[in-house]
Amino acid sequence: MLNGFNQHFVASVVASSLFVITRFCSSSTMLQKEKLMKSTTHYIELGGNYQYWPVLVPRGIRLYTYEQIPVFLRDNPYITDGYRAYLPSRLCIKSLFILSNETVNIWSHLLGFLLFFTLGVYDMVSVLPAAGASREDYVIYSIGLFCFQLCMLCSVGFHLFSCHRSEKTCRRWMALDYAGISIGTLGCYVPGVFYAFYCNNYWRQVYLVTVLAMILAVFFAQIHPHYLNKQWQRLRSAMFCSVAGYGLIPTLHWVWLNGGFSSELVQAFIPRVLGMYVIAALAFVFYVSKVPERYFPGQLNYLGSSHQVWHVLLIVMFYWWHQSTLFILTYRHSHPCPDLITHT
Repeated sequence: MLNGFNQHFVASVVASSLFVITRFCSSSTMLQKEKLMKSTTHYIELGGNYQYWPVLVPRGIRLYTYEQIPVFLRDNPYITDGYRAYLPSRLCIKSLFILSNETVNIWSHLLGFLLFFTLGVYDMVSVLPAAGASREDYVIYSIGLFCFQLCMLCSVGFHLFSCHRSEKTCRRWMALDYAGISIGTLGCYVPGVFYAFYCNNYWRQVYLVTVLAMILAVFFAQIHPHYLNKQWQRLRSAMFCSVAGYGLIPTLHWVWLNGGFSSELVQAFIPRVLGMYVIAALAFVFYVSKVPERYFPGQLNYLGSSHQVWHVLLIVMFYWWHQSTLFILTYRHSHPCPDLITHT
């Protein structure tokens, strides 16, 4: 009986030990799994409630399909793949050097910024001194180029950080992108109005103040909490079209003040004005219609989409207007204003 008791005791001890070892191994496995989850889990903001939800994603950068990205990033259903999403700021910056459906959008305006910066330096050092530019010319010219550069950088910032895991951050960069478009529009107006009404101080001040007021109104509209919602998309487009289309009023007034379409200056400069409006209208058509990817869904995810065309046309338009500004600046210095017109 004693031997049977000892055997039963030994068996009990062995079973208890095995149970403890099993529990320990199980706990260790659970701890390892938790550490793995913590090391590979990002907390992202989804929807409009800004609630944090744990989503298991790789530590590196991964590309997603349209169905896999958060709702607030879904803007163009015809671009079906190549999306960056769920990234912290550090990885957003690193994604600058990977191929995604935003690569062309980012680099086109980054190179556009470098283009206008280089043009600014070259013109300040060489072109303007050769044209006999005054201090006013340098100021007006600098304002125009600075606005173009700022527009490019705002666009780069939005497309670089649009993949941020925080919807709030993404919305802020989107608002900055829209502000950049307004700033770029201002960069077209300031030198255009200044040199068009170079000999008419009163109307020059009226139109410059009016344009500045319109741009400020657009900025204040962006404060509204619903401004960036999809429901306000048409209203946003209408506002930007109004600001751009307003330029036709000072243009027609300028034509009338200079003797109509038979005037030498009007005939020389009006094709440049019309050229800018044609480029702007073409860019806006691509932006709104989502053509050509609308007819080739999933085929233009990385190259050839409408937004990329919009980016390129925007650079072309700014460069076209930059060259036009140089033309009318040179004309004004070679054709002094009559005293009678200067003081009207």
